[in-house]
Amino acid sequence: MRSATAAYQFARIVVCFIAATTMLAFDDHATAADCQFDMFGEGRVGSIADARTVRLEDGRDIRLDGIEVANVDTTSAADVSTLTRLLLGRVVTLRGENDAPDRYGRQRAWVFRDGESVSVQTLLLAEGAALASGSVADADCAAGLLAAEATARSARRGVWAGRAVIKNAESPGDILARIGRFTVVEGKVLSARQAGAMFYVNFGRRWTRDFAVTIPRRAMASIERAGIPLKSLENRRIRVRGWIQQRGGPRIEVSRPGQIGLAE
Repeated sequence: MRSATAAYQFARIVVCFIAATTMLAFDDHATAADCQFDMFGEGRVGSIADARTVRLEDGRDIRLDGIEVANVDTTSAADVSTLTRLLLGRVVTLRGENDAPDRYGRQRAWVFRDGESVSVQTLLLAEGAALASGSVADADCAAGLLAAEATARSARRGVWAGRAVIKNAESPGDILARIGRFTVVEGKVLSARQAGAMFYVNFGRRWTRDFAVTIPRRAMASIERAGIPLKSLENRRIRVRGWIQQRGGPRIEVSRPGQIGLAE
């Protein structure tokens, strides 16, 4: 087992290069210091709304930040069962950058069971009951989530046991079937170039059919500062995560470093 310090440093690298196959000895306790945002509340979980949302006994709806489920249009009984086992009836502490509700009235938060230092999000990822969203701005927190996900993937737990969670970039039809859903796609980059205010990472030659990643200019600098030189992605095998859109062929727009990394 790696020491906590070594595992912590390794996890920081993962936020830039998602080298999942090298992370077989991940130590769950290495993330204990991650995602420790300011505390803004606490309460007891009264019910489970879905695989990412709980309702406290005082009526507040809490959306677990930093994670997604493999199929966001439906919630499997297994996903809800895991969250129920972890949280129903438990006193929890809520952490986050702010407590402002979203447009649905839910508060987005990092949820910790009373007296514990590892987030429920990390526990769900390590059990294969969720996917890391890649949208977390804090590098340490994002790295810890990706590391927990890699643990489940290497052990084939939960969603990684049988479903084809990672889609092949060479099968645009399969990806296109997931419009509006959070998806992880992997493949070899054919070309990587900037055109105007957008950077394009192309996996095929046919814009009207093949899968591509788009990166707006406002996000390019932060991604490169995180250690991902965009032009060097050409001919590399990468993994990208995000919401599937259709713009000609299927697309994922990347705005955070944690959404993209090497899969080699």
